[in-house]
Amino acid sequence: MNRLYCLVMLLAVLAGCTSHPENVTESDTLPAIYPDYIDVTIPTGIAPLNFSMADDSVTTIDATIKGKGDKTVQANGSYADFDIEEWHQLLEENKGGTLTVSVCAEKDGRWTRYRDFTIHVSQEPLGEWGITYRRIPPSYEIYSHMGLFQRDLSNFEETVLIENRELNGTCLNCHTANRTNPDQYVFHARGDHGATIIHRNGKEEYLKARNDSLGGAMVYPYWHPGGRYCAFSTNKTSQMFHTANPKKRIEVYDSSSDVFVYDTETHTIIRDTLIMKKYWAENTPAFSPDGKWLYFTTARRQIYPTDYDKEKYSLCRVSFDETTGKIGTEVDTLVSADKTGKSVTWPRLSYDGRFLMYTQADYGYFSIWHPEADLWLLDLENGETRAMDEVNSERAESFHNWSTNNRWFLFTSRRDDGLYTRVYLSYIDKQGKATKPFLLPQRNPKEFYRRLLYSYNTPDFASRVIETKQESLIRQLTNDSRIATKAVLAH
Repeated sequence: MNRLYCLVMLLAVLAGCTSHPENVTESDTLPAIYPDYIDVTIPTGIAPLNFSMADDSVTTIDATIKGKGDKTVQANGSYADFDIEEWHQLLEENKGGTLTVSVCAEKDGRWTRYRDFTIHVSQEPLGEWGITYRRIPPSYEIYSHMGLFQRDLSNFEETVLIENRELNGTCLNCHTANRTNPDQYVFHARGDHGATIIHRNGKEEYLKARNDSLGGAMVYPYWHPGGRYCAFSTNKTSQMFHTANPKKRIEVYDSSSDVFVYDTETHTIIRDTLIMKKYWAENTPAFSPDGKWLYFTTARRQIYPTDYDKEKYSLCRVSFDETTGKIGTEVDTLVSADKTGKSVTWPRLSYDGRFLMYTQADYGYFSIWHPEADLWLLDLENGETRAMDEVNSERAESFHNWSTNNRWFLFTSRRDDGLYTRVYLSYIDKQGKATKPFLLPQRNPKEFYRRLLYSYNTPDFASRVIETKQESLIRQLTNDSRIATKAVLAH
């Protein structure tokens, strides 16, 4: 009896600690919230858009989200933490509609009610289970803990694919799936036991990290849709530091780079002089969705490091024959650096073949360190290209990828604090018009992002959860058993 009485009293005390709006002052201004979810468009199935007031002196927030009819979800506390099940039900019932968000905030014991804002629920589903990414500290000379992760987009659950804690600090690079399919992916591990790991047909292959005929490793992969071939670049990367530029800290450039195609069935590197020119740097390859074209960027090599800012990449493509594994004999230039005076990097095609999204910067290709880097969209039907002003910011945008239904894309941006790259998502319609992007939801976003001392890197969608055996991966990566690759010259 005493235990029951104590439990009742405890619940009463806890309930009394919750503050609710009273003697409210009305404001005609929109609430300043973090993250900024005002007027964004979201898919059903996305995790709740929890938020805080941007003002740290606010002690309590009371938020109500209302859809059609009488259905609402509510949250009251130090931040708006919505029930996941109720949130998903509200989104399903309002697919293609608009939600109205009402916010009251308590500061210094006084409540203020702000002007309502809206959240739009798209008729188009996301169509993806989650996302994958690398998390890495934004260091300049050394790196420490990093890993490859996956995240369920319907909630806040993040799981590890592989971390480098058990690999003596090995650098892990670029988890890349074939069209978001977890049955086929590739990533690279550097260091003494380096390897290129290819997961295909239910098993992993550990390739020798370097091939002497290439002069480097297999970097920046992109799968052919048929699954047999994977395009890579090979890069000799260097970095240097700005001493008198407050907006830029570091420059990353390649003293040389080439593009090639790897045949997974024969372990053959297919080299071609057309995409491995002596005085040119080819980079960042990508296959078209029908597999008939290989896109890449190319720039005339400069004198490094003095002329690093003269290196400007054009966007090109060449035909590819899946039956023979050979590329064509002519290169088409789609966006010319000579005409734009700018540099193209990270070409990524929508899976219906309609659009090609790329990053444009003043020079170079390592866009995460360029605050002027913006997303651009090329319409492959009419050849028109434009800056995606509706999603760009004053800071670096980079590392973008499409959902397989072509209606959503994600990218990284440093707009939050200028130091760390975060993941943003946006809806894009059939005409190529995108909506205001929204930050990847977290349970307590302000606390999470303030405490996270890592950047999100090379994100992509995942159609379903990826099953990896980290112990097996680590065991294989700590020995020297590797498959050798052979190189052939096609032209």
